[in-house]
Amino acid sequence: MKHILGYRCTICGKEFPYTELMTCPDCGEKGILDIVFDYDYIKKNTLSREKLANCRDNSMWRYKALMPLKDRDFTPFLRVGWTPLYRSNRLGDELGLKTLYIKDDGLNPTASLKDRASGVAVAKAVELGYDTIACSSTGNAASSCAGNAARMGLKTVIFVPSRAPEGKLAQLLIFGAKVVSVLGDYKDTFDLSKAAIEKYGWYNRNAGINPILTEGKKTVALEIAEQLSWQPTDWVACSVGDGCTIGGVYNGFHDLYELGFIDRIPKILGVQSTGCCPFVDAAREGRDLIPAEENTIADSIAVGVPRNPRKALRAVSASNGTWIAVTDEQILDAMRVLGRTEGVFGEPAGVTATAGVRQAVADGVIKPNETVTVINTGSGLKDVKNALKAAGKPTLCEPSLEALEKSGIL
Repeated sequence: MKHILGYRCTICGKEFPYTELMTCPDCGEKGILDIVFDYDYIKKNTLSREKLANCRDNSMWRYKALMPLKDRDFTPFLRVGWTPLYRSNRLGDELGLKTLYIKDDGLNPTASLKDRASGVAVAKAVELGYDTIACSSTGNAASSCAGNAARMGLKTVIFVPSRAPEGKLAQLLIFGAKVVSVLGDYKDTFDLSKAAIEKYGWYNRNAGINPILTEGKKTVALEIAEQLSWQPTDWVACSVGDGCTIGGVYNGFHDLYELGFIDRIPKILGVQSTGCCPFVDAAREGRDLIPAEENTIADSIAVGVPRNPRKALRAVSASNGTWIAVTDEQILDAMRVLGRTEGVFGEPAGVTATAGVRQAVADGVIKPNETVTVINTGSGLKDVKNALKAAGKPTLCEPSLEALEKSGIL
């Protein structure tokens, strides 16, 4: 693959050839790798604004020149990406913002942004000849892995914490995955998946370990930039758990900057729940990350021991962004507000970024004259229990106009 120069360790900086490598041989499991692209080669041979403008593949595969994959026909895979970017009709005004955009990745095939990572993982597994792919997940990565794998005939073994919402478990089982519900937290779940993957030789879809997963997630940033005619907003807000998604968002904008497609990288707002915010706590206290409790309704970002801290921290610091935490009550309110004002139904983790933008505006971090894109990372149908907690109950009414008028709903 001529468009890739190799790997670079995010800790020691050593470079390695591009092979089937997961982490730095010298730094061990914490030595998360970057994939180093040959931007000069890509500019000269494979990608330009003009080529994208003429591309009729309305999926993330339109950016295959920036993926760590061999060129192939991707039409047999699920159609991931090219999700809508809505300009806010009402929410921006309510927040006092000049311009607000909403990138709704809940409209991906399995209803979350994680399809971007899973699509690339499945493509790589097929490319390398694996028949089974496995991962640990709080829910969305699992269901996206199972769905994308099912499409391509791969078997899946999925490890989830026992708290995983029923909607996500239903997806997993419908997609034919072998599901292991682990009696423990996400760390316990990850550790068991790691041991099993090593023992049985399955392809590793764990985003905190496998460096190609970030390269799938970065396509959300590539789309945002292209959908805004290569003029990204001042800020891009992202919910954060393991750190892989926000790391991918930065990687995507960094790629475009190096290619000369955009003239600046947006400031990135990393948002966590106060019930599980190791990144926010570390930034506030000026220290390294330490394990945090996983006590939030936003299960998809309830990661007490993030596996990809370097890329997440770099995303915020290199973009001159910031970290912020919001309460579960603010998250539930964001679900209501985003649905009521824009017709976008997000799960708790999906709307955490929206709650973060609201708080950042109130704190004066985001100025009223600045433009913002907020990423909704997952559909509210993933977690109906908390959606009903946010929305409340319907009004009971006898079948008559008189009863309807007395109900007080009108």
